[in-house]
Amino acid sequence: MTERTPPRLLTLILLTSLSVLSLNMFLPSLSRIAGDFQADYALVALSIGGYLAVSSVLQLIMGPLSDLHGRRPVLLGALVIFVLASVGCLFAPSVEIFLAFRMAQSAVISGMVLSRAVVRDMHPQKEAARLLGAIGMAMALAPLLAPILGGVLDEVFGWRATFLFFVVAGMAMFAMVYTDLGETNLTRAARFSDQFRSYPELVRSGQFWAWCGAIVFSVGGFYAFLGGAPKVGEDAFGLTPAVLGIGMGSISAGFMLGNFLSSRYTPRIGGGRVMLAGRILATLGPLAGVGLFAFGFAHPLTLFGPVLFVGLGNGLTLPGANAGVMSVTPRLAGSASGLSGALTVAGGAVLTGIAGWAVSGAWGGEGLLLVIVATSAASWLCASWAVRIDARRAEED
Repeated sequence: MTERTPPRLLTLILLTSLSVLSLNMFLPSLSRIAGDFQADYALVALSIGGYLAVSSVLQLIMGPLSDLHGRRPVLLGALVIFVLASVGCLFAPSVEIFLAFRMAQSAVISGMVLSRAVVRDMHPQKEAARLLGAIGMAMALAPLLAPILGGVLDEVFGWRATFLFFVVAGMAMFAMVYTDLGETNLTRAARFSDQFRSYPELVRSGQFWAWCGAIVFSVGGFYAFLGGAPKVGEDAFGLTPAVLGIGMGSISAGFMLGNFLSSRYTPRIGGGRVMLAGRILATLGPLAGVGLFAFGFAHPLTLFGPVLFVGLGNGLTLPGANAGVMSVTPRLAGSASGLSGALTVAGGAVLTGIAGWAVSGAWGGEGLLLVIVATSAASWLCASWAVRIDARRAEED
């Protein structure tokens, strides 16, 4: 390997997956962590909310840093921070120290942000969309398997074993990036401040907002589901945690299928058609669920069946949308990826709160599906706008 050797697809998949694993792998252990530290559960829960908040800020910084210094050194540095922070969580003697190191763990978000930028560095938009679909299909397994793995580690070895896993995984990922991921950003920015000046250039672009809106509202439907489904499943249907976990996996299963179909059909019929098909499915699926609830068909399948189409639609949409947002200004691919990622996390936090409010009243599952319908429809409008802009630019060129 040289420092300019393009990485294998497996390296990018594992980088992205580690970013996802670090978010939710230790969720089953939150109560035990609170008990061990004799801390309030709400305080320990900041290890999720605070992590997301810091991640959204870091995504604004990681992109410009990689545009200036290159993808490779930023990724390697972030993985070093992640490993050290995981060691800190592993040996933390108090909840305050644990939370401080947990926030530092969010540096691993660079794996998700910069993997997309690396793909865009190496490939034109259409091929990038296909590869991002393949990455998304593989990484969709992470949120399905992470809580299961974390729960088993906790049961057998205790909750700190999860953070030992992060230490080992982070070191292995560092070695893999060091040996396999050469530099792909061959057009560097002159100064770091220039990269922050690039944000106004992106913000003034209608094309950027079109693609970004398609991403934010698409992922927002997923966050809304995660925020509201546990309460609906427990309160309305009396589901056990195991059954609820299987039901919540439906959206990830749909996402995997959508990514597979995206990588298969984007080269054949074009990314625009694939994305719009995804938005139609993601809107009409939960809308059908609302209709079933309205006619009195209140059943777990009435909730979890329709969201399968939300996951499917997101899998069809996000590869092309992520490639599109980084193609607005290719020299600012890292900045575009970071800014869109930060907005996605922020939008997801808002929509999670809205979903929680929607299911707290008398609306229940019907209210949750209405929120998802609204976000999916908004993403459909944004994707249509983006596709029209791309078509117009192609005609001009």
